Amino acid sequence: MTDTTTLRTQEQTTEAEQTTEADEKTACPECGGRLETDTEHGEVVCGDCGLVVEEDSIDRGPEWRAFDSNERDNKSRVGAPTTKMMHDKGLSTNIGWQDKDAYGNSLSSRQRQKMQRLRTWNERFRTRDSKERNLKQALGEIDRMSSALGLPENVRETASVIYRRALAENLLPGRSIEGVATASVYAAARQAGVPRSLDELSVVSRVDRMELTRTYRYIVRELNLEIAPADPESYIPRFASDLDLSDEVERRARDLVEDGREAGLLSGKSPVGLAAASVYAAALLCNEKVTQSEVSEVASISEVTIRNRYKELLEAAEVIAA
Repeated sequence: MTDTTTLRTQEQTTEAEQTTEADEKTACPECGGRLETDTEHGEVVCGDCGLVVEEDSIDRGPEWRAFDSNERDNKSRVGAPTTKMMHDKGLSTNIGWQDKDAYGNSLSSRQRQKMQRLRTWNERFRTRDSKERNLKQALGEIDRMSSALGLPENVRETASVIYRRALAENLLPGRSIEGVATASVYAAARQAGVPRSLDELSVVSRVDRMELTRTYRYIVRELNLEIAPADPESYIPRFASDLDLSDEVERRARDLVEDGREAGLLSGKSPVGLAAASVYAAALLCNEKVTQSEVSEVASISEVTIRNRYKELLEAAEVIAA
């Protein structure tokens, strides 16, 4: 009986201590007033005396605001964002290749065989028809070529959208998947202002230059893509960076291209050749050492083109200056 009374007394004491601690958390340590949470400023203040008890509290809610249930449903999200760079837009699940469980332990041989069968069926379910298999192969090619060319993510996304449009409008019959994918990358790079030359595309692509140019013209015409003519100035930053040249050389190269434009030199000339020649000429004018072979390797054009164009650019600059 005495043990039961003692146990009850201990429980009551514990409850009283917990109640006291809870009261201390909700009461002001100075005046004993009621504490209030100011979510706008991230502070806990006393409602009576105004004492700031806590500050810089973490807001664990979403970063967006919603004023009705429909807006809240539209803005709420779970998981990774959707992307056009995957054939299923990233909405499906994928079984990892590691044969380990959630604790990092290796699976048994029977479990590994089971997981391999599940991976096989998962891949079959992800590509249910020929159009999805086509799209999966093409988007893989776009990602591979974009990585090899060092193109940013927005270019890959744009190229994926262009290919999806071509597939939806039934432009692929009679043309290879690689050809349309390469043409999409070339068009997206030009639209984004980070163009790559046809020779650079031909190196990383599985199609030759003739098929690439023919497919590119067809895609642009059928999809009504608005693509401005390539500007030599858009190639200059990349060439100067690859050659490790200074900002002064880049600015001088832009001035040479602008002088050539005023002199009517750019019409009918390759923008890649003009950009490479302007970089080489600007390096000479700024006394920075660079050879024609180095510029030729970076720009993927011949040394003869560089020699011819840089002389024309220098002559145009002298005419403009005079």
